[in-house]
Amino acid sequence: MNILRTVRVSMRALGRNKMRSFLTALGIIIGVGAVIAMISIGEGAKNAVEERFTSMGTNLLFVRPGSLSFRGRQSGAGSYNTLTPEDAQALMEKCNAVQYVSPNVSGRVQTVYRNKNWNTSIQGVSEKFTDIRKWVVEEGVFFDENMVKVGAKVCVLGSDVKQNLFEDEDAIGQIIRIKKIPFRVIGVLEAKGESGGWFNQDDMIAMPYTTAQRRLLGIDYIQSIDVSATSTENTAKAVAQIEEVLRIRHKIAPGAEDDFNVRNWSEMAESASESMRILTYLLGGIAAVSLLVGGIGIMNIMLVSVTERIREIGIRMSVGAREKDILLQFLTEAVVLSVLGGVLGIGVGIATSRLISHFAGWTTLISLGSIALAFLFAGSVGIFFGFYPASKASKLDPIEALRYE
Repeated sequence: MNILRTVRVSMRALGRNKMRSFLTALGIIIGVGAVIAMISIGEGAKNAVEERFTSMGTNLLFVRPGSLSFRGRQSGAGSYNTLTPEDAQALMEKCNAVQYVSPNVSGRVQTVYRNKNWNTSIQGVSEKFTDIRKWVVEEGVFFDENMVKVGAKVCVLGSDVKQNLFEDEDAIGQIIRIKKIPFRVIGVLEAKGESGGWFNQDDMIAMPYTTAQRRLLGIDYIQSIDVSATSTENTAKAVAQIEEVLRIRHKIAPGAEDDFNVRNWSEMAESASESMRILTYLLGGIAAVSLLVGGIGIMNIMLVSVTERIREIGIRMSVGAREKDILLQFLTEAVVLSVLGGVLGIGVGIATSRLISHFAGWTTLISLGSIALAFLFAGSVGIFFGFYPASKASKLDPIEALRYE
């Protein structure tokens, strides 16, 4: 019996019980659709996180204050205000693996423009902030070095702040009040969206760090230093140079704990990406359970089919069908069921992914790899769960089969 003839015979046998065949394949359809949809959600989340991290630069470093230890008690990271603008300047001058440096202070403030107000965060930074964060000024300009030195009352708005305070009105040159202090808007930043799912980058106001220190926060130290290495390959070298310079400046004895810490943005991005990859595997694994349930359904129906067709099997054997022909026929029926279910399931999975993206607003990413994996798994399920019923049919005694009522 050739393969094409076997497939035709199998299709006719399945067609005699169309509803039963469809309900049997439904388990595979749901399983394949669920696998594709779940993997697309996981891949979409992973891709979105990677894009958000990349948008902030792959050679970005953050220098933060360390923790204060007193009589064996740790007060937590960032509780020790040890960083100064002079530290930032020293990093720029003495670290050849460092390209740009920006002192950073921040806080939350209420911002007022005419009869509108908005609670947002302020970022006191240097003129190199946009170079470090790879951020484009969409309207107007960013402040320069002279404005930083004199502590000018100027600011650059994130796109969300601009929209909430000005809507469609031109913001450039307008005066807003931050803690009742007037600031002139000189620019608007391009929209970037959330940063790795933690905070909205566009809901902020950038201003010279000297202005934020003196007029809004009342501090003389800086809360962090943003650093851009000369290249992604030089980030490790930049970290080593930063640690060396700051240990000397802060007079930290050999072997003593640093009063600061340096975080590598690319390492954070890799960690987040790995977490999303694990989530994708988990979602795909959970969805694959429904494929196994569908496979059990195929085995159950094929066993019923063997019982119903014992006389047919006996007749085929009596006219010359060999054991392997009977095995191949029933195995083909199981595979045809699972493959048809897999094809329909691919359509269901793609449609489900797009509906989730449209109505829930989630980022989904359908890959050819996930489609191929789900389809191959569906075919494997048909072979695995169809083999036992097919084997049982092929081992029937032809004489006993002909006598079966």
